[in-house]
Amino acid sequence: MVKCSKAGVRRLRTALRWKLPAAQRERIQMVLLRESGMRQPAIAAAMGVSLSTVNRAHMAYDQGGVTALKPKPNGGRKHENMTLAAERVLLARFAKAAGAGEMLNIHDLKTAYEKAIGHSTSDSTVYNLLHRHGWRKLMPRPFHPKRDLAAQNAFKKTAFLML
Repeated sequence: MVKCSKAGVRRLRTALRWKLPAAQRERIQMVLLRESGMRQPAIAAAMGVSLSTVNRAHMAYDQGGVTALKPKPNGGRKHENMTLAAERVLLARFAKAAGAGEMLNIHDLKTAYEKAIGHSTSDSTVYNLLHRHGWRKLMPRPFHPKRDLAAQNAFKKTAFLML
């Protein structure tokens, strides 16, 4: 147990007067209770938290002071493959073709994305990437590029003849 100086206790008490998140205020109180002589199990019981929570608050304060008692931010892209800036650079290569009115082939984009991240991924990852950057939903191509108009017209003329 590291004992705090009188100046440190004063800083903690003034920090309680600041407008702080509830979690940070609670951690400061845990450190102040330790400085008043309470043991960790008694602090945990008084604060209504686990012993490990009290221990983590004390270790954070011992290593980093009052600023270390700030709660860690939740949320965000924890499992991202690329940063948003890198995604923008990747999409910029395809934006010229899409801006010219051409259809964007998802398979080409997926291949480039997988090459950039170094491993394979699902189609939904690429669709989420497009959605994240404000690209509108991809539509199926209106016709097959290797279609045979003559064969289609011949089929239309002969397919439904009544015998």
